[in-house]
Formats: sequence, structure tokens, C-alpha cells
Amino acid sequence: MRAAGRPSTGFAARLVQKVSATRAFAKVAPHVVPAMDRAVHRLTRGRVLPSARMLPGVVLSARGAKSGLVRTTPLACMPEEGGTWLLVGSNFGRPGHPAWTANLLAHPDASISWRGWDIPVRARLLAGEERADAWRAVLAFWPPYAAYQARVEREIRLFRLVGREAGLVSGQENAGGAHLGEPPPA
Repeated sequence: MRAAGRPSTGFAARLVQKVSATRAFAKVAPHVVPAMDRAVHRLTRGRVLPSARMLPGVVLSARGAKSGLVRTTPLACMPEEGGTWLLVGSNFGRPGHPAWTANLLAHPDASISWRGWDIPVRARLLAGEERADAWRAVLAFWPPYAAYQARVEREIRLFRLVGREAGLVSGQENAGGAHLGEPPPA
């Protein structure tokens, strides 16, 4: 499995990786990063996600596990070749699973905003060897996830998102000529 988009690798990216692996970041970031991402994403009609400047990101819209109401959550992601995405339920290395993971377990049909395009997806929790392979890929993609896992007792949940357009299978084109997970041609 290969990542379709790589995070930046320069000095600034290495600095962000180092800072994002700290406990202080885990305390502050959950309150600042999602709020900033939501506001800018809404103001730019889905075209800009500030945290995606360093790490690819989506805005996940999924029904709440208990309420059934649609919840939107900006998340880092690892895009994969073939038009799928991996989501990492790291919760910034904090003890509990993030709420969005429970939402996907209860209601796997969701949608994402990816580079300004709304894409219906189905989420699948990874387990076993498939999870192990994905975890290795995620760590190569963004090493701070190892620090998050080391801080918590729980196994960090990994989900693969696959487009769910009718009759669309990874690698096939839809009527507009777009591949699964890609926006239609301009």
C-alpha cells in the first residue's frame, strides 16, 4: 500500500512532527486545530483546510453513534493510491478513542470533504494483518503516531474509507470520468 500524497519533509515539517509528538501539543491541539479547521473550511466553502498544509486532511461527516445527528470533524488522513483514505483514531495520543471512531463503528456510511469535493464513503475498521500493514504505512507517512501509541494503553483505531458511489469499484471511472476518490475533471 502506498500513500498517494506525502506530507512535507523539509525543516518546518520535521519541526512540526517533533512538536506534534509532545504531551503539551496533545493538551492544546484538540481545542485549537479542529476549531480553526472548521472555521476556515466553512469560510472557503471546503477549498482550504489549514492543517492540511502539513498533513493531508479531510472533513468527515458521519452520523453520531448515539444521537444520529450528523457530526463534522476535520481529520488528518493518509490518502492511498486507488482512491481510498486511512483515518487514524489517535486522539492526539490521549487515553480515550475519539468520538468520531465510535460514530463510524455505529454508522460506517459517511462522507468526506476532500480538496473541496464531497465524496460519499464507507468506513471499515482495520484488524489483523491488514491493520498491521496499514499501521506500518501510517508510521512511515507520519512518524509522530508512534509517540501517540506509546502514550496510550488502547490500540489506536485505523479505518479505511472507500468511495461508495453506485457501481464504482476502486480503479474504475464514473460517468464523469473521475476515478474513485478523485474529483471530476475540471
